[in-house]
Order: sequence, then structure tokens, then C-alpha cells
Amino acid sequence: MPRPILKYPHPILSKRAEEITEITDEHKQLAKDMAEAMYDQRGIGLAAPQVGECCRLIAVDISGPDERTELMFLVNPVIVSREGEVTDEEGCLSVAQFRAKVTRSEKVVVKAKDLDGKDVELPADGILAVCLQHEIDHLDGVLFIDHISRLKRALYDNKIKKWQKARKQES
Repeated sequence: MPRPILKYPHPILSKRAEEITEITDEHKQLAKDMAEAMYDQRGIGLAAPQVGECCRLIAVDISGPDERTELMFLVNPVIVSREGEVTDEEGCLSVAQFRAKVTRSEKVVVKAKDLDGKDVELPADGILAVCLQHEIDHLDGVLFIDHISRLKRALYDNKIKKWQKARKQES
């Protein structure tokens, strides 16, 4: 059974994740668990904090949700350069039933390590660039809803409060 994906406003989602100093078997198992959870929810990216682990690891596979042929894991990813601007609609497995337009860099270069500890430099554009920025934001405790207007954010927060109140009344 896949690991559950934490939902906003869970406090872990707003914390900065810790650097991984040594890649262990536990990190490799976490990566497998993250891929399973991401695929189960038909996502294209997932950060470790979204499954309750506060470390700097992301899983990305933009070939999905049907193909699933480009799975990659990045340890301690950092954006080292940005270029251009693009605005597109985003959603998130941790932000229930909400999508919004977000402006991000059109092209990025990300440096990281793979699960074998080898250095990786990944130039990206299009959906891959957007996905990498979205997942790296998660590692810094930032959700895509932190990039939207205060009015849209307030409306979403109110909707969440109503859902939580309804769940409490049902219990």
C-alpha cells in the first residue's frame, strides 16, 4: 500500500527540509515509496515532505500519468540558473481540489545528486522546469498556493476550514 500523501495545512509541508549528508538504504527505500505514492495518485512529481519525511529528496516523472518511463530522483536539488518566465496552471497532490495559474522560470538548471551519490546537472524547460521548481519549493516549505494572490489564497483557506469542520462533525 502506498504511503499517504500529507494534505495542506499539515505543518510538515511548511518546514524547510534537511540536507541529506549521506545517501542510505533508507533514502533509497523512501525514493521507491515516493514513486509508488506519486504513481498511485497519478502525479508527475513528489517531494519527501509530502510523505512526511523532512529531507531534501524529490521524485519526478513527467512522462505520466500513463507512460511512466522517465522516473528520476534528485537528492539535495538546487536551482543554479533561471531564464525567462512562463505562467501555467498548477495543481498539487498535497493541495486538495485546487488549481491555479503560477508564474515560474521558463528554463532552469538544477544541480543535485542521484541515489548513487553521483553529481547531476539537469537543464530543463517546459513542464520539467515547472515540475522541478514546484518540487524544490516543497523542500523549502513553499506550496504553489504561496505564489497566488492573497484573495485566492484566503478563499482556498476558508474552503479548507469548512472541510475540516464538516469532517469533525461527521466523526
